[in-house]
Amino acid sequence: MTKIALMGAGGKMGVRLATNLRDTRFDVAPVEVAEAGRQRLRDATGMECVEQGQALSRADVVVLAVPDRLIGQVAHEIVPKLDSGTALIVLDAAAPHAGELPQREDVTYFVTHPCHPPIFNDEDGEARLDFFGGVKAKQHIVCALMQGPEEHYALCEEVARSIYAPVMRSHRCTVEQVAILEPALSETVGATLALALREATDEAVRRGVPEQAAHDFMLGHLNIELAIAFGIFPEGKFSDGALHAIAQARPMIFREGWLDRVFAPGAVLQSVRDICHPEGNG
Repeated sequence: MTKIALMGAGGKMGVRLATNLRDTRFDVAPVEVAEAGRQRLRDATGMECVEQGQALSRADVVVLAVPDRLIGQVAHEIVPKLDSGTALIVLDAAAPHAGELPQREDVTYFVTHPCHPPIFNDEDGEARLDFFGGVKAKQHIVCALMQGPEEHYALCEEVARSIYAPVMRSHRCTVEQVAILEPALSETVGATLALALREATDEAVRRGVPEQAAHDFMLGHLNIELAIAFGIFPEGKFSDGALHAIAQARPMIFREGWLDRVFAPGAVLQSVRDICHPEGNG
């Protein structure tokens, strides 16, 4: 069997991954330093953690389910101990793109991240409430082979499909492209605008609109507006009144050149460095 060492197995993400790996063809060796995390994993999956040395010994794949700010530290600790040809899987592009991984040419580096269940989907019942994905709802994923032989891509993608299951499409990208997707696209832009939408909705409530009416109105309109904007509803079009409101609002809400400031290579690189070293921000 292919052996996977799962680092950080008792954390929130680690338990999710361990649960999905439990019934696969892989031999999983979970590692967790905190006793509370060990108990959490035991309660959720029935799996027992092993010592780090035992997990890393003859491991084919090592998955780092640890926070971005710890990736560099953990990688520098364990990578020198890995057998030649081992694949190291990182669950976010921040640390790899920021240069946090140690130099070792005979170890494969692979990055993967979930897209999370799409807004427009065919889910029903409990799956419709699985907003994060990896439990009931289907999702897409992105993958990048940072370094290593091409034949390792298939193995690492299989692991990615297992830990994020159920998976629909798996998109092959570069590490830089995954960093553009997150943090730049999904967090710097997406999460910021999501909170701005909530703030605007709260302002409507503050000005007298009943709260439930404001929420229903905004979420319903976002459904059709996103469907039009992304071509999901090709026959749909924004009304003349909406187009006029958009033209008036854009210069008031957005500064000219904002896309360049967010997506410029230097901006993306600085963003991932800040994520890996939050203590240096401010």
